[in-house]
Amino acid sequence: MEFKALGTTKTARAAKRGLPESGYWKRFQSPVLVKEHGMVTSLEFSPVKPHDLVVTASTRLQVYNGRTGQLKRTFARFTGPAHSGSFRADGRLLVAGDDTNMVQVLDAGSRTILRTFKGHRDPVHITRFLPDKVRVMSGSDDKTVRIWDIPSQASVNQLEGHTDYVRTGCVFGDNPNMVATGSYDHTVKLWDLRANTCTTTIEIADPVEDVLAFPGGGVVAVAGGPNVHLYDTLMGGRHLTTMGNHEKTVTSLCMDSGGGRLLAGSLDHHVKIYDVQSFKMVYSASYPAPVLSVALSPDDTKLAVGMTSGVFSLRKRHVSAKEQADMQSAAAQTVKYGTREHFVRGGTHKGAADDLRIEHRRRKGLADYDQHLRKFQHSRALDAVLANNRTGMTVVTLLQELVHRGALASALAGRDELSLDPIVRFIIKFIDQPRYTQVLTQVTETLIDIYDDLLLQSGRIAELFIRLRTKIRVELRVQQEMEMLMGSMDMLMAACSVSHARAAERTAAAADNEKDLALLPM
Repeated sequence: MEFKALGTTKTARAAKRGLPESGYWKRFQSPVLVKEHGMVTSLEFSPVKPHDLVVTASTRLQVYNGRTGQLKRTFARFTGPAHSGSFRADGRLLVAGDDTNMVQVLDAGSRTILRTFKGHRDPVHITRFLPDKVRVMSGSDDKTVRIWDIPSQASVNQLEGHTDYVRTGCVFGDNPNMVATGSYDHTVKLWDLRANTCTTTIEIADPVEDVLAFPGGGVVAVAGGPNVHLYDTLMGGRHLTTMGNHEKTVTSLCMDSGGGRLLAGSLDHHVKIYDVQSFKMVYSASYPAPVLSVALSPDDTKLAVGMTSGVFSLRKRHVSAKEQADMQSAAAQTVKYGTREHFVRGGTHKGAADDLRIEHRRRKGLADYDQHLRKFQHSRALDAVLANNRTGMTVVTLLQELVHRGALASALAGRDELSLDPIVRFIIKFIDQPRYTQVLTQVTETLIDIYDDLLLQSGRIAELFIRLRTKIRVELRVQQEMEMLMGSMDMLMAACSVSHARAAERTAAAADNEKDLALLPM
């Protein structure tokens, strides 16, 4: 089996906005309202241009052209209500489940049914293609999750553990062997398909309506009740925050292409947009009926919202003049086939997006620390990643890998003060950064357990640990002061609320007195 390079842990990027937040989202104008044959339970845009939209409603899947918004193709070969129409990554295939307990794989171009998977005993409400493009995930009301192999048409995994209907799920783009499913038993489960077991169980207070994996797979968003919860999957499902700006059940989640904004649709007729870095709501849009599904196109120019009334809304964002100029400039650089310019383009020409490319993939060499990890030389891998002035995220990612392998203690053991020095200095530099604190705290505890006696023998290491202790104390003092400040602000806000309430009571009493005086005989 080929060794997979370590890479770095991906975190959410800040979305670049040329306008203030409200101005950006208000540019999604001219809503087109389309009446379907039933409640619009699922919406999804194709990953490839022109980003066609598949709409799941009643017993049909309907595909709308991504450029014109006109109906392009209808799939009506379902004998019961269809659920969860979804594109494959190349946009060539569709998959959907239905109330007749079947999962069907369809040709998006010809409407041909290519595969029919039978095995579930109850309606199938969630279907997704795995990133390897040859397997399909399905979740059913029979409380099971199945993985189907498209070429052999066989069920290769059956995942059991939920105690109620499985109504939602997601796949991890960077890991074809990991899926997450949500159930009405108030749990989200992360499954390892290689071991056919559940690796993490997340419990919430409400039935799970939707699950969404962030880019990189380090965080999952869970919709349950009127709240959206965020959990850290790298830390065993640790709860990060809860965003509770909705008044009724949140039914659907999606993200923009940059991974910086989270969209949540709810039965309270609203779609609300959150900044995933500050966890604050930055925009809210109202719709005429309860929202069941939300989708944003990969190029962030089309927003689709499906409602219980059987209507879905399609809004398009106005592209600025600068963006249009950039697109026109790119089009002007396209060389017409058959001309002299076409044949003398040179070896640096990259071709058009729709050209058929025959490429020789050059194998990328492994970094020095990856080479040591491949040979299970964990101590040398740690030395290598610290020696060449690499980024803090790269070092922390390697430390996380050592923790997952159970090799952190062996990588830190057997060192003298010269080899301990860069490790402790790295901890001192980055331990107060929230992204690294959890991992570096574990590394510090392991170091203290191993080298407790050496601290009394080496003045150099003892001095570094004293600096570390001082930095931790300063950070704790700052956190305590911030908590005191938050408490003071809460008291001020409570006092203002009481003052406003009393003022309102006095105003109401004065109004009542005026009415009483007006009723008295002259």
